[in-house]
Amino acid sequence: MLLDWITVVVLVGIGLLLLVVELVFVPGTTIVGVLGFVLAAIGVWIGYSTLGTNTGHVVLAVSVLAGGLAFYYSFRSDSWSRFALKEQNRSRVNEEYAHTLAVGEVGKAVSALRPQGTALFGDEHHEVQTQGEYLASNTAIRIIKLNQNKIIVEAIS
Repeated sequence: MLLDWITVVVLVGIGLLLLVVELVFVPGTTIVGVLGFVLAAIGVWIGYSTLGTNTGHVVLAVSVLAGGLAFYYSFRSDSWSRFALKEQNRSRVNEEYAHTLAVGEVGKAVSALRPQGTALFGDEHHEVQTQGEYLASNTAIRIIKLNQNKIIVEAIS
């Protein structure tokens, strides 16, 4: 009898905990939320089947009340704010190193461009991008377009 109570309390408790984790930390319908719901439902079902109908009603009512309170506390209080991301990274690639390249400048692919990779223009390495084609390393390339920090290149035939 005591083991049945412990089983019911543990299953319902872990199930509710997983549901709170699903809502607060892992939003979306994932395995965590489904597993939490299944564990809580199994706990209530064991309460009905082994402890009787009246006790099962009490277990169900307490589970629903505890779940509601847990969700309310999770969203109303500021308890989860220390885990929340509050800063944003608004920087861009190579923002502090403005390139001095020009359209038509010739260089060499240092890595394979699939379609992005690294190229050498003069003595400086730059992140470049093709228009979709793949180029092997050590291929001679030419700049065909510059968009802010994006360098579009093509192979020289």
